[in-house]
Amino acid sequence: MTKRIESKYKINRRLGVNLWGRAKSPVNKRDTPPGQHNARRPKPTDYGIQLFAKQKLKGYYGNISEKQFRRYYEEAIRRRGDTGEALIGFLERRLDTVVYRMKFAITPFASRQLVNHGHVKVNGKKVNIASYMVKEGDTVEIKDASKQMGVVLEAIASSERDVPEYMSVDHKAMKGTFVRTPKLADVPYPVQMEPNMVVEFYSR
Repeated sequence: MTKRIESKYKINRRLGVNLWGRAKSPVNKRDTPPGQHNARRPKPTDYGIQLFAKQKLKGYYGNISEKQFRRYYEEAIRRRGDTGEALIGFLERRLDTVVYRMKFAITPFASRQLVNHGHVKVNGKKVNIASYMVKEGDTVEIKDASKQMGVVLEAIASSERDVPEYMSVDHKAMKGTFVRTPKLADVPYPVQMEPNMVVEFYSR
């Protein structure tokens, strides 16, 4: 188990939000940051607000590396239209995100591990790169040999969240289609995300 997976709920505590909307998040019981008892967060500056927005968005997607996150931003600014919307589009097209959205994994961290360990196929071929960019119309499925894994069955049975409308999924077959790239308003975030603040942070 990676250090990131072991520490996933520390991200919630540090940011003070229940990023994935899970009942077991420590923020539900204690909304103060880690450290000294009864610590309180200072009033943020404009820079601090932008940094918080970036940390929140990056943390939500399994705390992806800064290098990779910045690369998505740089790709987004090259696209026509709203840069924040384009950034969300790239993040939602990641294979580990798609697997999580299709409810084949209970958390983004578990989804990344599922992909990295070779349990997922795209258009019939095994893909073990979590950052692989899924295209509209691509089929994503769990390998036959992995369909009885407890973590997959637990995720499918979970009532914590639903599959968004930009995915089409058959949970009996453990197979789904990435129908379209979503807009920010389509993405079922448990907490408010502000990609335009992230754009402002990087464009400083």
